Amino acid sequence: MSVDIDITQFYQTFFEEAEELLVEMEQLLLEVDIESPDAEALNAIFRAAHSIKGGAATFGFTALTETTHIFENLLDRTRRRELALTRVIIDTFLETKDVLQDQLNAYRNGTEPDPETFKRICAVLQQLAQEAGGEAAHAPAPAPAPVAAPAPAAAAAPAGGNLKVRLIKVSAGDQALLREELANLGEITGQEEADGDLTIWLNSQCGTDDIIAVCCFVIDEKQIVVEAVAAGEAPAAAAPAPAPAPVAAPAPVAAAPAAAPAAKDKEKAKPAAAAAAHGPDSGSIRVPTEKVDQIINLVGELVITQSMLAQTASSLDPVLFDRLFSGMGQLERNARDLQEAVMSIRMMPMDYVFSRFPRLVRDLASKLGKQIDLVTFGKATELDKSLIERIIDPLTHLVRNSLDHGIETPEKRVAAGKEATGQLILSAQHAGGNIVIEVSDDGGGLNRDRILSKALQNNLPGVSESMPDDEVWQLIFAPGFSTAEVVTDVSGRGVGMDVVKRNIQEMGGHVEISSRQGLGTTTRIVLPLTLAILDGMSVRTGEETFILPLNCVMESLQPKADDVHTAANGERVMNVRGEYLPLLELHKVFNVANAVQEPTQGIAVILAAEGKRFALLVDQLIGQHQVVLKNLETNYRKVPCISAATILGDGSVALIVDVAALQRTGVRRQDMAVAL
Repeated sequence: MSVDIDITQFYQTFFEEAEELLVEMEQLLLEVDIESPDAEALNAIFRAAHSIKGGAATFGFTALTETTHIFENLLDRTRRRELALTRVIIDTFLETKDVLQDQLNAYRNGTEPDPETFKRICAVLQQLAQEAGGEAAHAPAPAPAPVAAPAPAAAAAPAGGNLKVRLIKVSAGDQALLREELANLGEITGQEEADGDLTIWLNSQCGTDDIIAVCCFVIDEKQIVVEAVAAGEAPAAAAPAPAPAPVAAPAPVAAAPAAAPAAKDKEKAKPAAAAAAHGPDSGSIRVPTEKVDQIINLVGELVITQSMLAQTASSLDPVLFDRLFSGMGQLERNARDLQEAVMSIRMMPMDYVFSRFPRLVRDLASKLGKQIDLVTFGKATELDKSLIERIIDPLTHLVRNSLDHGIETPEKRVAAGKEATGQLILSAQHAGGNIVIEVSDDGGGLNRDRILSKALQNNLPGVSESMPDDEVWQLIFAPGFSTAEVVTDVSGRGVGMDVVKRNIQEMGGHVEISSRQGLGTTTRIVLPLTLAILDGMSVRTGEETFILPLNCVMESLQPKADDVHTAANGERVMNVRGEYLPLLELHKVFNVANAVQEPTQGIAVILAAEGKRFALLVDQLIGQHQVVLKNLETNYRKVPCISAATILGDGSVALIVDVAALQRTGVRRQDMAVAL
C-alpha cells in the first residue's frame, strides 16, 4: 500500500540546514591555505555541497541541484588533488556559494531562481573545469526530482524487505559512511567489495526511494542500484557475521581520518528527507522564534501576576499567614528562574554576527588594494536574538569605514614604519547587564583638525576649537557628515554613521569612540543583553511612579543646601565629593504636579549614561525589582525620554526612563561657572 507524503512540510528544515552548510562552506573557503590546503577542510566543503545537492534533488529544486552538481564535481577534483587551487578558483567558488545562497532564498520565497544567473555560473564552472584539464563538469539531467515523489515510486519499486544495494565506484571513505547510513535503515545481512564497487544486502522496512535518498547525500544517484532479492541470497561468507561488525569496521588506514569527521558532519548536515528516515535528532530541536516569543510573553505575564499577588499579600499579617508568605517567596524564586531559563533560549553567540565579516573584509580589502588581517574575540559571548540581528547592519558600516578610512594602503603603512598588513579587531564581552562590542583598527586614526573644520563648515551647533576629543569624535555621527575628499561606492556620502548611532540608540545602547592620530581608532558599542526584562529601581515623583534602569544607577543621596548651586547659565548643579554634576528635576521633565520642589527635601539619584554622569531629583525611592518591558509605541505612542512601560504589582502602569536620552536632551551643556 502506498502512502502519499507531503514533503513540503520538510522545506523549512532543509532551508535552515542548507543555510548553515553554506555559512560553513564560506568559512572553510576563506580559511583554505592555497599553497597547502587541509585535506579534511576540502572534504568538508565537498560534503557541504553534496548534502545541499541531495536535499535539493529530493525536493525537486532543479536549478539548485544542477548548480551544486557541477560545483561538487570541481570540489571532488580539488580534494583528490587533480585540480590545483589558485586565488581565482577560490574567488569562483565563493561566487558560486553566493549564487547558491540566492537560489536557496528564491526557493524559500516560493519563486524560481534567476535563469540568467544560473546559466552564467554553470558556464563559469564548466569553463573552469575545461581550463583545468580533464573532463568538463556537465549539468545533470533534471531527473533526480522524481526520486522525491514517494507515491509513484512505491508503486513501482520494492517497499522494504530483503534488498540488494549496489554502490558503484565508491571511495573507501564513502564506503564506510554508506555502511553506517544503511545500517540505520535496517539490518545488514552481508556485503561484498570488488573493483571499487560495494554491494550490501539489507533487510529493511524502508522503500527504494528512501534508500536512494539517503545514499544521495554521499554519492550520485547514478552510482546506486537497488533491487529486491530472496531472503537467503546474501553471500555465505558474510552471513554468519553479526550485522553491527561490518558497520563499525573502519575503512582502510588511508581513509580513516576522513571517515570519522565525514560521518559527524553528515549527521549534522542531513536535510529533511534523511531526517524522516532516521528520526529526530535527540540532541536539539528547532523551534520557530514566534513560539519562543510567545513563551517569553507568557512568562512576563506570570511575573506580573506574581508581583500583584505579592502586593496583595503585603497587607496581611506574616505571623498568621506564614505558609502563604513562604509559598509567595517560593513562587517569586521559581518565576525568576523560569524567566532567566526562557530568556537564555533567545540568546545567541556573537559568532552568528562575526562569521559574516571574513568574506566582507576579504572582498573589500582586495577592492581597495589593502592587506588586512581580521581578528575576532568573544565569539561565544551571547546576546538576545532580537538584538543580534539588528546589530549586523551597524557593525557592517563600522567595518567598512575602518577598511576604507581607517587602515592605510600597504605603501603608506610601510612609509609610516608599520607592517604592510593592517589589523582589524572585532571583540565582544559581557560587562554587568550589558554587552560591549568593539571595532578596532591600527590605521591612521581620526583627524581632529579635519573633523572640526568640516563641522564648522557645516555649521553644526556647539562646535568649538576647545572641544575635548571624545566630543569631537562624536561629530562624525552627525547626519550628512563626511570628511572624505572623494565619494566612492564604499563610503564618502555622509550616510551611514548617523544611522549607526540612531539604530544603536533605538536598541537601548550607545556608541563611544577613542582614537589616536597615527595609531588607530576603536568604536565601542554598549548594548543591554535583552530588551525583554529589566532590573530596575522604582522611584516616585508626585503621584507618578517611574522605573530607572538599575545598570545606570550609581548611587543615591539626599542633597544638602551647600551642595546645590546655580550655574551662570541658570542651570542647577550639585557638588558630589568635589565633582559638579548637572542636576535634573524629574518632575520638570515630565510636568508632574505636586512634586517636591526643594532639592534638600528629595532624593538625588546619580545616573551614568554614555560616559557622562548627572543627578536626577526624585521625591522618594520605592525599591528595586525585575520588570517586564512593554512596547509603548505599539500600545500608545512614542514619548520623549521614555524607552518602554511596565505593569506594577497593583496593576498600574509605570514608565521606564531612557536615561541616555534624558542625559542628551534634558541636561544642556554647562560651562560649570558656579555662582558660590
